[in-house]
Amino acid sequence: MKLYKLLYILFFSVFAISVSAQTANELRRKKEAIERDIEQLQKSLSKTASGKKLTLQQINVINTQIRLRQDKIGAINSEIKNLDNQISQNTNTVHTLQGQLGDLKKEYAGMIRFAQRNRNSYDKMMFIFAAKDFNQAYKRIKYLQQFSQYRKKQAGYIENTQQDLNGKIRVLDRTLKEKSDLLKEQERERERLGKDKSQQSAVLNTLSKQERTFKQDIASKKKQQAQIDRAIRAAIQRAIDEARRKAAEEARIAAAKRAAEEKAAAEKARLENRPAPVATKAAAVKTKTTSEALTATPETARLSDGFENNRGKLPWPVATGQITERFGLHKVDQASYTNNGVDITTSAGTSVRAVFAGKVIKVDYIQGRAVIIIMHGDYFTIYQNLRDVKVSVGSSVEIKQVLGSVATTGDDAILKFQIWRGNVIQNPEAWISK
Repeated sequence: MKLYKLLYILFFSVFAISVSAQTANELRRKKEAIERDIEQLQKSLSKTASGKKLTLQQINVINTQIRLRQDKIGAINSEIKNLDNQISQNTNTVHTLQGQLGDLKKEYAGMIRFAQRNRNSYDKMMFIFAAKDFNQAYKRIKYLQQFSQYRKKQAGYIENTQQDLNGKIRVLDRTLKEKSDLLKEQERERERLGKDKSQQSAVLNTLSKQERTFKQDIASKKKQQAQIDRAIRAAIQRAIDEARRKAAEEARIAAAKRAAEEKAAAEKARLENRPAPVATKAAAVKTKTTSEALTATPETARLSDGFENNRGKLPWPVATGQITERFGLHKVDQASYTNNGVDITTSAGTSVRAVFAGKVIKVDYIQGRAVIIIMHGDYFTIYQNLRDVKVSVGSSVEIKQVLGSVATTGDDAILKFQIWRGNVIQNPEAWISK
């Protein structure tokens, strides 16, 4: 029973450690990914910070860097918590193994003392020959053999338990060292976070000195983006109007066909001198909703359903990058503006990819930068600020198909990405993979 209990404890410990190891690997990968993002943002910031003029991108990069640094500290805290659980489990296992080892040694010592006390009193041969009959003598022989084998097994149990105990102690020491290293890393990240916040404070102080210039920059950006947003909205509205026109035309053709069939049936009844069938009352053509019009065909319905079913799992429009400006209203000092999508800072010349299969409905160059709109049934994705385009209007694209490459604005390569459902703007962060 003690052996079974020991095996159960070891099995449970191994299972718990394997689960903890899996969690630790996931946390380590997350932390490494965050660190890569921070390094890339730091390179971008080093380029833009050399200029005397403060840019909105600098502020966005610093804010994103602070957010990523906080995420990394959170990942380190999770790693430390995970290691604390491992330390607790391994400590309990060590105590259990020490107790088991003590019990095994006591039991083995008792067997040795018993053998020593009875070695002279009961000679093995005399013990066997003193049996009443052959059957009893055979049983005494088997008893002596089993007693000897059991002593050897007990010695083996003691040796194996000692090895397991030493192994667990080594693992425990290694885990304690990992925790110590993580605590040091956490302290370093807190210091870096403090520096980032000091930099943020300095930038905001500079911002107050350059307030007029900065407001002019934001006003110029709002004007440029408004022009692009009008073109995007107009293109999507044209697609909706065209879908509704097709739906109305199909309804009109179906009604005309039904009327012709009823007229032919009435004429046939007149020639055969029998009552004409009662004509059906023409049903009023119901105006379809935007969603119904855009998903009127089986193909567009499948695309729309597929897009919706991949909410939160769509691939990013670039292979590497960080969201440096989020969706919605932004306020910087006294100025404010709205972003209808997200800004993804990446490397110059990075390929832009379709996040889902669909049909290209617009390719346009506005202020020297390309805008691509892809229709996915009821949904539309917009890719803005491309320097070149590899698709054309009317062409079908597959998921992750290259559409072009990101243009460089100043010292930064930024892709502006939007998602619409019909003419309703969506937050892309709710749709793309985390």
